[in-house]
Amino acid sequence: MNITIQIDTTQLTLTCGDLVLPCRVGMDGFVAMKDGREGDRKTPLGDYALRFGLYRADRLPPPRSALTFRPLREDDGWCDDPDSAAYNRFIRLPALVSHEKMWREDGAYDIILVISHNDSPPVPHLGSAVFIHVAQPDDRKTMGCVALAPDEMAQLLPHLRMGMTVRITS
Repeated sequence: MNITIQIDTTQLTLTCGDLVLPCRVGMDGFVAMKDGREGDRKTPLGDYALRFGLYRADRLPPPRSALTFRPLREDDGWCDDPDSAAYNRFIRLPALVSHEKMWREDGAYDIILVISHNDSPPVPHLGSAVFIHVAQPDDRKTMGCVALAPDEMAQLLPHLRMGMTVRITS
């Protein structure tokens, strides 16, 4: 089974089997994966492996899913520094490189689905930290990730398993 994120001009949807959910995407639209750039605020089109999940154990119970999840820690980060050997990789904080804090107060990273965007190996400047995560309460678009409302994420989790394909199309 694939997670298919079908994006068109009238409706943004994430489809997994018979489940169809509205989703949010990059505020500046979409880009072919090979043409993406760090900080472009675009969702990269392409096929990606679903790697694993992360969650805030202080806010949520372990997700009911066949996908492997691990709890986030307050010192978890993700390197977004294209000049670092750790670019587009999970890191521990504090770090001397530019990074994104994974422990966020706004709830966006309460659940994160990590996909294989630019990770094998990471190509500098091609983009980092592209995830499927929980949408902001104000329903804003993302910096390039795909986001689902909390109740929609909860509907998706039982359908996930290791090795699924995430297909982002326009």
